[in-house]
Amino acid sequence: MGRRIAKTSGTPGKTRALNVFQIGTSHYFLDLPGYGYARAGKEQLASFRRLLRYALDRERLRGVVWLLDIRHPPSADDRTMQDTLAEGERHVLAALTKGDKLSTMQRRTRERELRDELGRPEDQVIVTSAKTGDGIPELREAIAELVQGAVQ
Repeated sequence: MGRRIAKTSGTPGKTRALNVFQIGTSHYFLDLPGYGYARAGKEQLASFRRLLRYALDRERLRGVVWLLDIRHPPSADDRTMQDTLAEGERHVLAALTKGDKLSTMQRRTRERELRDELGRPEDQVIVTSAKTGDGIPELREAIAELVQGAVQ
């Protein structure tokens, strides 16, 4: 977003609610719990799934930015999310995080492998690094294009 609007933690799975951030006067950014790492009981995980379905079923939802760690193969939870996103027929931008943790060659290889595994076109997969800022301008541009398409 270009500024710190969300709290982050060094421990995955801390988000326990749907966080909503207003962007400008007419757009919202929804931050959902990290389904793959949420440290919660079965009841709370079921609640997370219902929350996710609610968010994805919104008529005005224009797209999803799906964060995936580039260093790891898709988990069972990632596969479930992949199916859920396909069912919803929403535009998906897969942001592959932690790109700075791999060499340039490893990054290219993993990007190609994940794109193929997830069945995503090249323009819907962006390697990013919060640490170095790599890929962030491209991700911003892709989100802006998504939002602009929604306004027209």
